Amino acid sequence: MAVIKSYENQRPAARPMRLTPKQVEIIEKVLGYATVIAVAFVLVLPLYWMLATALKTPEQTFALPPEWIPSPMAWDNFTRVFQEVPFGRFIVNTLILVALNIIGELFAVTLVAYGFARLRFPGRSILFLLMLSTLMIPYHVTLVPRFILFSRLGWVNSYLPLFVPAFTGSSFLIFMVRQYMMSIPFDLDEAAYIDGASRLQVFWHIILPLSRPALVLVVVFTFVGVWNDFLQPLIYLNDPNLFTISLGLSFFQDVRDTNWNLLMAGSLMASIPPLLLFFFAQRQLIGGISIEGLKG
Repeated sequence: MAVIKSYENQRPAARPMRLTPKQVEIIEKVLGYATVIAVAFVLVLPLYWMLATALKTPEQTFALPPEWIPSPMAWDNFTRVFQEVPFGRFIVNTLILVALNIIGELFAVTLVAYGFARLRFPGRSILFLLMLSTLMIPYHVTLVPRFILFSRLGWVNSYLPLFVPAFTGSSFLIFMVRQYMMSIPFDLDEAAYIDGASRLQVFWHIILPLSRPALVLVVVFTFVGVWNDFLQPLIYLNDPNLFTISLGLSFFQDVRDTNWNLLMAGSLMASIPPLLLFFFAQRQLIGGISIEGLKG
């Protein structure tokens, strides 16, 4: 027995099992997919809860335990939104502001970005740095001076303060479009100049068509920013007939009570246009971001 125990004590320890490269690759893929699914679940859960609440009655909204799948489903909540408040009018008002802001941003951003990206003039770098420095100024710092300025101009309770600043261009959008335009070969400009084209013709016939992905970025960012803007309409608009969607949804909130089912129904309908815009523009949107990132 002593000999057997001595032999067992002298046996070499078992070597730890080593994974093959293929097994490691499989484990990495499984962990990657599991992480993506977990993150997607966390992101989709609020959207699903908004949809579920939009299909509930007031009694079901506060039921315990909560109903993840309401039964019966109150589909009439979506029609009640238009009956309780002028929701259609809010949509039209928001679309008008979106269109005016997109026109203003495209006009100003493309011209300024073209000047910084393709033209050579004294002080260009200094002006570009000054423009970028405005990105470091918080919006709330300029909130009061802008309100005083627009109030003295008599623009309060109108759409002018909400779209006129767009015609001066956003520094962030100018920077993005400028980075994209710099990735376009300068040989195209020189060839056009040799053929007798002016700077405006080069801008209109060469640079703008090739900058389509960057312009899609401008449209998407402007659309989402104006569509979801709540602070500026709250400050400058007093007439309910001029309210936007984000401001109009506050009608469902009261000091003592909130119609959560109607609020969620209206919020769900308000979130559909940005989602559709991203769905149809995602190819050029992602392409524009990737090219600008490489250039930067």
